[in-house]
Amino acid sequence: MANMRMVFLGTSSAAPTVERGLSSIALLRGSELLLFDAGEGMQRNFIKAGLGMNKKMKIFISHMHADHSVGLLGLLQTMALQGREKSIDIYGEPRVEEFLRENMRIINFGLTFDIIVHKIEKEGLVVKENDYQVVCCEAKHSVPSLAYCLEEFDRPGVFDVKEAKRLGIPEGEMYSKLQHGQDITYKGKKIRSSQVVGQPRRGRKIGISGDTRPTEKLAKFFRGCDVLVFESTYSKDKQQKAIENWHSTATEAATLAKEAGAKKLFLTHFSARYDETSVLVKEAGAIHDNVEAAEDLKAVEIPYQ
Repeated sequence: MANMRMVFLGTSSAAPTVERGLSSIALLRGSELLLFDAGEGMQRNFIKAGLGMNKKMKIFISHMHADHSVGLLGLLQTMALQGREKSIDIYGEPRVEEFLRENMRIINFGLTFDIIVHKIEKEGLVVKENDYQVVCCEAKHSVPSLAYCLEEFDRPGVFDVKEAKRLGIPEGEMYSKLQHGQDITYKGKKIRSSQVVGQPRRGRKIGISGDTRPTEKLAKFFRGCDVLVFESTYSKDKQQKAIENWHSTATEAATLAKEAGAKKLFLTHFSARYDETSVLVKEAGAIHDNVEAAEDLKAVEIPYQ
């Protein structure tokens, strides 16, 4: 089991405000940190959140607009100045590598650690670990843009120690085989894994939209999310502006989340015109019954269901 906590590091759209920095979301899963987008100046909230400078880390960039990617430079340099040693994996469209290499050359700063850039050239699997994977889907924005999902694999069911003992099974290798779904034979008697192991326990699914218009494709991609973070740049009275600028309204975000069956919806990426977000939450809440506005440095625990 891995504890999971989401921390919003930046929740404004193209321009920062006094209260909101530019787009960035940290997902702490066990001892690993997964960072989604890195808007300009996000390392200040990274430091305030106490996320740590030397964790195992992956960074996923949704698209190459400045408010989602320019902060990579400052974050990497800050980590180098703090003496980071562990390598970082960075995922994004092919231009991410060019952006990093050229800016590092021009600014002329070095790193104390390696960066490994993984170019994403098609939808689907981005990275797969032992107990989770990150997948991507095309978003609908003014430039090539990706939405991401972190999907945990199902965990084995609960092992019934009392039943195993009642059956006389000795602890050790046989317990391990049964816990991993293998049937065994003990003293000439076949014992099925299902006799001592409960139903598999579903992993968590976290969706992050990046910048996008709502689409049926995204509704399918985010289906069954425990938590969905979806951009809500405008209120519904700015629908035409949302269309023109390739963004979404709070109403559209909630409609998509409801269609996807997402259990919890966080609105983010707010236009600087909104000093506070109650109107957006009210609009979304009329459609989806579990909506909250993201705030800079808001931390959210994500338990197993």
